[in-house]
Amino acid sequence: MKFILSIDQGTTGTTACLIDADSFSFVGKVNKEYPQIYPNPSWVEHNLNDIWFSVEFTVREVLKSNNVNGSQIVAIGITNQRETTCAFNRVGEPLANAIVWQDRRTSDFCHELRSQNKLSEKIKTITGLPIEPYFSASKMNWLLKNNAEVRKAAENNDLLLGTIDTFLLYKLTNNTNHKTDASNASRTMLMDLKTTSWDNELLKVFDIKKEYLPSIEDSFHQFGVTKNLTFLPDGIPITGILGDQQSALFGQAGFYQGEMKCTYGTGAFLLLNTGDELIYSKSGLLTTVEYRHNGKACYALEGSSYIAGAAVQWLRDNLKIISKSSEVESLALEVKNLSELKNILFFPFFSGIGSPYWNAEAKASIIGLTRDTNRAHIAYACLEGIALSINDLIMAMRADTGLAINTLKVDGGAVENNLLMKLQASISETKIIKPQVIETTAFGAALAAAIGAGIAEFDQLKNIWKKDCEFNLDDKLVNYAKDKKALWNKILNTFYSN
Repeated sequence: MKFILSIDQGTTGTTACLIDADSFSFVGKVNKEYPQIYPNPSWVEHNLNDIWFSVEFTVREVLKSNNVNGSQIVAIGITNQRETTCAFNRVGEPLANAIVWQDRRTSDFCHELRSQNKLSEKIKTITGLPIEPYFSASKMNWLLKNNAEVRKAAENNDLLLGTIDTFLLYKLTNNTNHKTDASNASRTMLMDLKTTSWDNELLKVFDIKKEYLPSIEDSFHQFGVTKNLTFLPDGIPITGILGDQQSALFGQAGFYQGEMKCTYGTGAFLLLNTGDELIYSKSGLLTTVEYRHNGKACYALEGSSYIAGAAVQWLRDNLKIISKSSEVESLALEVKNLSELKNILFFPFFSGIGSPYWNAEAKASIIGLTRDTNRAHIAYACLEGIALSINDLIMAMRADTGLAINTLKVDGGAVENNLLMKLQASISETKIIKPQVIETTAFGAALAAAIGAGIAEFDQLKNIWKKDCEFNLDDKLVNYAKDKKALWNKILNTFYSN
């Protein structure tokens, strides 16, 4: 048998998956979490050596547990947390911790840039993005200004910058290939959407030299081959790279214009494929590259909610009201009377607000608590807060596109929570469709690798997607959901909007 290896490098852990190269069925997966580092309030970092070790560990284990030899792998696909920013030298050694996409240390710098006349408008036109600490450019600028090792490497012509895919590719190819794909590059706030090239004017704004950056490549082609690894043989082609949210849409067979999905992971992300049409949002959404194929970009509109599953992790790790994330559903279902929840709202803005409000300074809160509020109420409100945040993305997408959005494909670990899916269907008045393969991010990277390796074509892969189940609006929740949305919007517009 022949296999495709998919490496899904996420915010809280890495998952290595094996996919049958003929049937495209899932064979096995292994996940390994690694530490989150919080040096200061609103700062979030990852140790790049921790990440590399998690890749090595999961690849070894998925091969071992499925009795697969590395020589049976015909292609590798990579998908990754996108805006997280790496600095390393030419022998592949990290120069600093990676600055994670959730990190807000550059808020003041971004505020200064926004105050410059017409710069926000110019940057949005070039990149499709607002000036926000979320994206990579301000993180790169911070590293160059504040990290002595990074500055020294820059002075010695020994500095390489990039996103996580860039670091992994470089390590997998024995420090040879410093490349990225257009979907990841579109998240840096340094790439021109029209040309899919680094923009010289923006490089000057952020004081970043082009030679620090990887070359921008098509999403599907041979980026390089494995070399000098202890856990894989030499010569395996790496043929697909996509940022995680683009990969999830790809894994949902969203290859063509009009396809849409929402991924519930650490954060939640709604993407609509707009084909070769470059649509600029008027409702707080982002314009981004879904993929680049044969030199031509396919675009998408995106709504970004920074916190989804991470809110449940907060209940687990900080409040300790559950011992594992899956327990939140059964705890929330202990609430028998929804009238007890009518004034309770959970705003999961631990990392600020993304779409559609873009308030980097926002903080999380729980309001409406009384003496009889208990663990179950907070668990239910947490799930409700996630669904209400995602409803804001859906409403913005409806406003921008004029689409009714009566159905929505969903994926990610949190879609196993049936209560969350029922709440989403009722709050958004939308049919929620869950696929048989919910690991669509990793699956999308495998499909990308298959196309890059010439194993399959788009139309062939389109027929692989299969529905597992669906969730519909619950008539019992209609009035309750309307009241909750009205209260949510009132509080948001009063205290959270810029």
